[in-house]
Amino acid sequence: MMNRIFSLLSGLIFGFGLTLSSMTDPSKVIGFLDITGKWDPSLMFVMIGAIAICSPIFYILQNKTKPYFALRFEIPKIKKIDKQLIIGSTLFGIGWGTVGFCPGPAISSLALLNPLSILFVISMVVGFYSSKIFIKNKKLIFHG
Repeated sequence: MMNRIFSLLSGLIFGFGLTLSSMTDPSKVIGFLDITGKWDPSLMFVMIGAIAICSPIFYILQNKTKPYFALRFEIPKIKKIDKQLIIGSTLFGIGWGTVGFCPGPAISSLALLNPLSILFVISMVVGFYSSKIFIKNKKLIFHG
């Protein structure tokens, strides 16, 4: 139960931080990604602030054998870089750069009832489930 409460609290704080820092504003994100035009470096300071806060905490907790609110650390077992990862990462980057949303900020921006946010999250969920269907049926173009 404590794990769920902590997860909810963490998600609320994360979403509030994303909204407060304007990472839920697609034009702000696109301005940050536009390094050859009117570059907006303000989101860089958000990232630097996050690194400055998290780095000492990660250093202090690096030798823990388990998390505070879970039985064990969940570490990915798959470590290879394959076609699926490259294509998925490319699609993610193209989507982020084109629309100015990635999953966390898009979900946080739902609270603002922005129609673009709602459309993006619906499309994201459809994409998640579509990829599961394609992978299950092995009909993806990058399966050889």
